[in-house]
Amino acid sequence: MITELKYSNTNTYLISGSKGSLLFDTGWAGTFPAFCKALGDKGLMLQDIDYLMISHFHPDHYGIAQDIADKGVTLVVVDIQKDYIHSYDKVFFKDKHTDFKPIDDEKIKLISLDDSREFLSGLGISGEVFHTPGHSNDCISLWIDDEKALFVGDLNPLYELEMHKGTQIAKSWEQLLVLKPKKVYYGHAKTAELQRGLFRKEAAATDIYSLVKQIMKLVDKGYTAEQIMDKTGADMTFITDVTRMYVTHQNVSVQGILDRIEIKGK
Repeated sequence: MITELKYSNTNTYLISGSKGSLLFDTGWAGTFPAFCKALGDKGLMLQDIDYLMISHFHPDHYGIAQDIADKGVTLVVVDIQKDYIHSYDKVFFKDKHTDFKPIDDEKIKLISLDDSREFLSGLGISGEVFHTPGHSNDCISLWIDDEKALFVGDLNPLYELEMHKGTQIAKSWEQLLVLKPKKVYYGHAKTAELQRGLFRKEAAATDIYSLVKQIMKLVDKGYTAEQIMDKTGADMTFITDVTRMYVTHQNVSVQGILDRIEIKGK
């Protein structure tokens, strides 16, 4: 069973197996009360979570990891992530108004990519963890066999793939697409349902050109960025970039917008 918990700007997922459960990602520091409320809204408790895994250690994904761990949940870290755990602690320490608890390294459970299938099997979950750098070097993606589902964190959405040919992002997606996923759960974008290798129309456009064209039409109709995200599945950064180019360049074409958007680092 996959349960999406909505309580922050980061999508958080609870994957329940026959022997245990795994929470994938958390929100920004200070969102722990909202997280607990989101659990309650789904009829769940903290005691229903056995392990926590973070897609990558950016502030909006691990902000309340230690808050959750303090309640008895074990934080699982893949070995390739170990050196990145505290890379962004300084962001929280600078904010005196945010209650942040750094991760206790001595209490994490460290596993290797090769051990991931065995670890998940212990929870009654058939799946595997893959190293999928591109957004950052510590990015991992979680694959669930039975659901044919991918949890990719902030790996750039598939509808942007054409824009990243020849990059590490494309290489990461290549290894994932071999699995022939039916669903892709993103860290910020709307969940994408794939059918015969393509997105369903209601989930997202099938190519980047069509997506930009769709965003332009929705802007003309007065839709907000949040509403556009819900309708298209595009992430907020991409929507903001397209909207800015569209409203500031009179009579700009779709290709003109694509030419203006800086792809590097997104």
